Amino acid sequence: MAKTVTGHLITLFLLQASLCMSYGEAEVKGMFVFGSSLVDNGNNNFLRNSTARADYPPYGIDFPLGPSGRFSNGRNPIDVLGELLKLPSLIPPFADPRTRGPRIANGVNYASGGSGILDQTGSITGEVMSLSQQVRDFKTRTLPDFAAQLELSGHRGAYKHYLSKYLFVVGTGGNDYLLNYFIPGEKKRPALRQFTKALISTLSGQLKMLYDLGARKFLLFSIQTMGCVPVVRSNSRITNGSCVEAMNKAALLFNRHLKSLVHSTKTQMPGSKMVYINSYKIIRDIIIDPNQNGFSDTRKACCELSSRREGGNGILCRKGGRACGHRAAHVFFDGLHPTDAVNVRIAQKAYGSNLKAEAYPINVKQLARST
Repeated sequence: MAKTVTGHLITLFLLQASLCMSYGEAEVKGMFVFGSSLVDNGNNNFLRNSTARADYPPYGIDFPLGPSGRFSNGRNPIDVLGELLKLPSLIPPFADPRTRGPRIANGVNYASGGSGILDQTGSITGEVMSLSQQVRDFKTRTLPDFAAQLELSGHRGAYKHYLSKYLFVVGTGGNDYLLNYFIPGEKKRPALRQFTKALISTLSGQLKMLYDLGARKFLLFSIQTMGCVPVVRSNSRITNGSCVEAMNKAALLFNRHLKSLVHSTKTQMPGSKMVYINSYKIIRDIIIDPNQNGFSDTRKACCELSSRREGGNGILCRKGGRACGHRAAHVFFDGLHPTDAVNVRIAQKAYGSNLKAEAYPINVKQLARST
């Protein structure tokens, strides 16, 4: 066991060192990341009562550290963005007790698999850290530590100004539909537009809180193509395995409102810059024309899924289960989450695309270099 841990630490050191040598000076100081499993890098590993975990094989089959809590065969979009932004190390998960002191210099990841914008979202998966909890943790736990580190380095009383050199990344909202609004049951649901408006209003308040704490550069990821993920396709008797367009329409409704925050928050958050990344379109383009985009399977999960008989829900990989051989040709690794290949595509488009339909109004590279 000790030998395994030591090996992982050596691998991590070599990975971080190679990033430093390959990419040179960073374009930003780091990233603070908030959201759900699409950007979670291991926070749920430290939650005792969470069933939304990816800390076992075949997750991480293509990641240098093996299963790390990332819901993918390899990297998530945050890892790839960190490489493109020339950050010297991987962003550590907040819940790891070691994420303190100098380790937070390049930022912290608070994202929690199963969580959402609303506090009640994801309760069916057990313990999660909601978006409001993530923002509170940044405010009450990380920020005092961050300020103390700046004091030690001679930047007295300057932490708010210093935070303007970091990206604040938010990737959330999908679970508020998948694990809340669309869950079958007897509860009375509000109209979709009303529900979506409440989500955006709550999210806007959380962004404003981060702004008041010193955040200035925001990166917002759209919801992905919810109606096309394997778990939704397989559970739909209406579409016979095709995408469930009713769920995609919900995603598009949310995404339109999310994109509007780029401009609507300007008066409340003067001096801030906000970029919207249309990961819905990026994935949808692959699904519509997979061969042109270098993929062959857009429907099935790459890994063997945990069955309901085993206590699964058709989303997560079976512990120790099989994974497909040609993973780079698959869009989805499990019943919900993209493969490393798709995450690379999303991050590359976010960083460098000049299409406003993909990165709006500017891309991450331009955001990082802006003053």
